[in-house]
Amino acid sequence: MNGISRRAWLARAAAGGAALALEMARLRQALAAEAVPKGVARVTGDARIGGEPAKPGMVVRPDAVITTGRGAELVFVVGRDAFMARANSRIELSGDASRTVISGLRLVTGALLSVFEPGRGKRVQTPTATIGIRGTGIYVEIERMRTYACTCYGEAELVPVDEPKEAETVRTKHHDQPRYIYPKGMPRMIEKAPVINHTDAELILLESLVGRKVPFDPKSYP
Repeated sequence: MNGISRRAWLARAAAGGAALALEMARLRQALAAEAVPKGVARVTGDARIGGEPAKPGMVVRPDAVITTGRGAELVFVVGRDAFMARANSRIELSGDASRTVISGLRLVTGALLSVFEPGRGKRVQTPTATIGIRGTGIYVEIERMRTYACTCYGEAELVPVDEPKEAETVRTKHHDQPRYIYPKGMPRMIEKAPVINHTDAELILLESLVGRKVPFDPKSYP
């Protein structure tokens, strides 16, 4: 997908924030009334969990396989972590089903925005990267020959699958260091990338589902 400038992305994010405002207000009211259970919070289009059609309130086990079809989107919570799966995605969760705790996940295709509980180490695996995180907001998207990873806030270790010695640790406060991670044979295994395809409003929504707030002030970023 084509990248956009940070200025253009911020403008687009502001517009996207307005579009999500009503949905966020509805979910916050439901959370206050304890009406949003853990599991699926929102589903659009053909999204499946373990092969079964996803429905609001459906439980998502920490070892579930999640798939989304064309034009679909799935917002769900597992334990203290929340996720927004984009269209045409396949996500394989791994973790302790008895404790409802995710230890990591494999993003096979598509894209996923995630917010993770602080203090717990997790791992995100893609065809070209292993990403170690701890209490991080992160957006990961699989492209044809590379992985896109934006550590929206927090810390992440980006390890190319084919060249682990080229690993890079990034620490960010607000989408400061997006990266592309490549397979073997490319001149660079990791390189800088633009901010693409995710917004602050979406991060705020996900954090609200697990009773947290984003660690940045949205008003500081026009």
